[in-house]
Amino acid sequence: MCHVIVTCRSMLWTLLSIVVAFAELIAFMSADWLIGKAKPVSSEDMDNRTGGSQEPYHPTLGIYGRCTRISHMQVSRRETLCGPYAENFNEIASGFWQATAIFLAVGIMILCAVAFVSVFTMCVQSVMKKSIFNVCGLLQGIAGLFLILGLMLYPAGWGCQKAISYCGHYASAYKLGDCTLGWAFYTAIGGTGLTFICAVFSAQAEIATSSDKVQEEIEEGKNLICLL
Repeated sequence: MCHVIVTCRSMLWTLLSIVVAFAELIAFMSADWLIGKAKPVSSEDMDNRTGGSQEPYHPTLGIYGRCTRISHMQVSRRETLCGPYAENFNEIASGFWQATAIFLAVGIMILCAVAFVSVFTMCVQSVMKKSIFNVCGLLQGIAGLFLILGLMLYPAGWGCQKAISYCGHYASAYKLGDCTLGWAFYTAIGGTGLTFICAVFSAQAEIATSSDKVQEEIEEGKNLICLL
């Protein structure tokens, strides 16, 4: 018989697992990893826009995507074009970024799988006498290691020609040049930290759902058990 067990610690772990997976996925897909050096707006573009700002714009570059402003655009609210610059894996600008993409993709797939499984831990807490919480916590720790490897390799690709075109000739491995780091990079770092927090907190979720109070509720014949 399925017993639905809901505790504050198990629900918090489930919510954090889902948030971490989505945060890493959004960061990976974003083009806002590097914010390029300012580029002035051409006079022709200013003539085509009414009431537009004359401030220079900053193109952005991701692992496989980019956002840039297209010259000679007609009057439009959409002033920038975002999309992948690489049509396939081999066209990613740097070998280091290719490795980053692989490590991050593996880590994110693990996190998404754990987030999916975590939803069902309210009803199923063990499989083949193995705690799902402990298994998921172990997988989250492994995913965190993949994410760390990817983030450590990413700055090594700042010396590629694509990054130099955005960040200037002073850009090189682990040197940003004229670029700054975008929100996607910081989100990936924050998500990696939360991944390890989730891995540790999974043990607390296991303790909460297998406590004596839970066993007493089960022995009383209750199918829905909610505890603080």
